Amino acid sequence: MLTFPQPRPRRSRPPRSLRQEYGEFILERIEEFKQQISRPELMRIADDAVRELDAGAEEQLVLTEVLVLEHVDRLIIRRLNLPTYRRWRTRHLRLRRAQQEPTHWGIDPRSPLVSLVSRLELDGDALAVGTGAQGVCLYLAAHDWPVVFIGPQVTQVEALETRAAAEALGTRIQAYVVSLGTWFPEVAPALVVLDPGTLAGLDAPDREQFFRELMERTPSGGVHHLLTSDTAHGVITFAPEIVKSHYAGWRFERIHDHASRGFIATKP
Repeated sequence: MLTFPQPRPRRSRPPRSLRQEYGEFILERIEEFKQQISRPELMRIADDAVRELDAGAEEQLVLTEVLVLEHVDRLIIRRLNLPTYRRWRTRHLRLRRAQQEPTHWGIDPRSPLVSLVSRLELDGDALAVGTGAQGVCLYLAAHDWPVVFIGPQVTQVEALETRAAAEALGTRIQAYVVSLGTWFPEVAPALVVLDPGTLAGLDAPDREQFFRELMERTPSGGVHHLLTSDTAHGVITFAPEIVKSHYAGWRFERIHDHASRGFIATKP
């Protein structure tokens, strides 16, 4: 008789440093500002930085490029009125608590995904595929998972990146526009959340290639949570039996309750 491994308990990981997250937040805001302004305006800020450094450089023998760049960043922080670490920390912790609630992303708290996130071992990244998995992608990132998102449309990826930036989760998510079945990111996903409706437009060879690559890259004990098309889009566009046929030999659990539909498959 064949036996199948249960999903392994998630290892405890060192908590992310809030100081590190604050530094990332500041750098993101600075870079966003630099990209939004014209080069002449940026050069004027650099001139202001040089003048301020010259005015206070009685003991400074050499005004280096590094010093100027650092002071440009300080001037931008001042111009944007970015919060101090203490003020940011209070607001950030409140936001994180909200983000770690599934309802923040439109996910039913009774969904099996919620328990999966808390108990799976994080040996690799999470992988989210398709529009219907965008909310899950952000939910996973809020729980400190590094997430790779792939979708076939530029608008999908741009919408996700915009939301992730607004929620201060951009550093935890890599998003790619992908021609499914022809290219796959370098990822060994411990958890995959797939919107099968995304595959409805693929021809059979591309669909076969997509699943072949996905299965090969998933490590033993990895879990796939497949949504149904009606869960993801409100329209059934892809028969679940077709998807299930790719999971021969996997531990298979059908979901059909008040919280969600679809199935969970665990790789032996």
